[in-house]
Order: sequence, then structure tokens, then C-alpha cells
Amino acid sequence: MANAPKPTTVKKESSSSASNVFATLVIPICIVIGFIIWRYVLGDPSNFIDNNNENLPLPNNYPGTAFKGGPIVAVLIGLLLTTIVFSIERLIVISKASGKSSLDTFIIKVKGLLNAGNIEAAKAECDKQQGSVANVIKSGLKKYSEVEADTNLDVEQSIVAIQKEVEEATALEMPMLEQNLTIIATLVSIGTLIGLLGTVTGMIRAFAGLANSGAPDQSALAVGISEALINTMTGIAVSTLAIIMYNILTSKIDKLTYAIDEAGFSIVQTYASSHK
Repeated sequence: MANAPKPTTVKKESSSSASNVFATLVIPICIVIGFIIWRYVLGDPSNFIDNNNENLPLPNNYPGTAFKGGPIVAVLIGLLLTTIVFSIERLIVISKASGKSSLDTFIIKVKGLLNAGNIEAAKAECDKQQGSVANVIKSGLKKYSEVEADTNLDVEQSIVAIQKEVEEATALEMPMLEQNLTIIATLVSIGTLIGLLGTVTGMIRAFAGLANSGAPDQSALAVGISEALINTMTGIAVSTLAIIMYNILTSKIDKLTYAIDEAGFSIVQTYASSHK
């Protein structure tokens, strides 16, 4: 029985490795797709004068204007796709961690069974629910049964043992939920910075072209500036989506953590009440 936790640890490490491989592959794939969209969708000849993407975009043609923003637009499209993919992946993982049914309903059921002193039924409820929260609570319930059968431990030692078990189980589950959040958090800053880089280089290009033309051309300057500002707009879009999704995901993880803490407290209180 001393080796029982090992399979769980191996499973978590395997899941972590799979997530790392996923993260390593997704970013370059999304950027490649971004370049394909930039080159063949935004750069489609039909978006430009005389069906030639070397000419100016057609009036009010935003895809053509975005294409003229340069390769940095492709990178930004790739980062936008990366944000979407990682957000969906995290939402799926967190949804699985919550379990099959409503998390609030599950916690209410477990607390009710604990108050009734029905530990085995609470374990069965965890088996039905599944997910990270149920796994942590079941670990605490198993430790409850173990300390109940151990006559060598006093009440305080038993409570500490239960609390420690819940904390260790939580420590195993939480890193899986928080993986890849740092990537989304990084995209908040990176999106804006790369957008500004594209804008600055575009403005330099626009003014350099104006200087080399020898005669002021307000139309060409206006087109150049609008092409440069496309980078800022796309960068802000990436950062905005990343901020929104990061806040949504962290709030969902906080909810799971609160549910675990609430259930863990109920387990300890039930044990303490039954051993007064």
C-alpha cells in the first residue's frame, strides 16, 4: 500500500509532458497558419488594384490594407490563433477538472453526506463526479478512513494527517490546471509590443518612401500610415483577447480551489465533531 500514490504521480507527469509537447507544437503551427492567411487570404490579388498585390489595395479593402502591413501582421495573426487555441484547450481541461455534473451541486452533496457521517457514500459520489476536485476530495476521505482505523493517532494528529493529504493531493492537481496560463499571460504583453513594432517599422517605411519620392504625396502617406496602424490594431486585438481569457480561466481555477478548500474543511470538521 505504501507504493499506491506512484501511479497517480506518473499519470500527472505524463499529462504534464503531453501538455509541454502540445505547447511546443501549437505556437509554430499557429504562426505558420498566420503566414498562410496573410499571404494567400489577405494577399489575394482580388484585394488590389489591377489584381496585383504589389499595387495599392482597393478603396476600403481592409484585407488588402492588412496585407500591406507586412509580415508582422502574419506573426500577429499567428499569435491571435495561439491565444484562441490555448484558451480552448484550458477551458476543456478546467471543465474536465470540475467533473461530470455541476461543481456546486457536487460539493453540496458531499457536505450533506459528510454531515450525515456517510463517508463511503461520499467516496462513491466522488467516483461518479470524477475530475480533479473529486480526486482531491476522495484522497481526503480515504485518509479519513485510514486515521479512523488507526488507534495510535490522537484527534489532533488525525486532523493534521487529513489536512496534509488534501494539501498534497491539491498540489498534484493544481499544476495541471495552471499549465499554459503563462503563455496566455505573456501574449497580453507580446501582442501589443509586436503590434507597435510593426507600426513603427511601417511608419519609417512610409516616411522614407515619401522622402524618396521628391514631391509630397498625401494620398500615399495616408495609405502608408493606415497600413502601419493595422499592426497596432491587430496587436491590441491579440492582447485584449488574451486578457479576457486569462481572467476567465483564472477565475474558474479560483472557483475549483475554493471548492477543494470548502470540501477539505468539511472533512476535517466532520472528523473533529465525531471525535469530541
